Amino acid sequence: MPDRRLARLSRICLSLPEAVREDKGQHAAFLVRKKIFSYYLNDHHGDGIVSVACKALPGENAALAAAQPARFYLPPYIGPRGWIALRLDRGAVDWEEVAELVTGSYRLTAPRSLSASVRLRAG
Repeated sequence: MPDRRLARLSRICLSLPEAVREDKGQHAAFLVRKKIFSYYLNDHHGDGIVSVACKALPGENAALAAAQPARFYLPPYIGPRGWIALRLDRGAVDWEEVAELVTGSYRLTAPRSLSASVRLRAG
């Protein structure tokens, strides 16, 4: 059965210029010009969590995780490098918030020529 959360996240990510999706088992990576800007994580290393992970501005990831630990966490390996994960498995998902996180991450990752063409927006 297709995962509706992954389908919705894919629509948001793939609406960005030159974005592509690579499936990696139960996970998916979203890239722009071979650089990852977002992950869909499903039971990563058996943690039982379904989430979207994105790059954040310096310090923003730790601030979000500290302020809202029931919703945000620092994902293993990439959390210490500025990434934040938003849980998609706890209640209703605010897809506008997901789109803002993904778009912000895309803008931090994409070449300037592409990044400049994308405004922070909700999906």
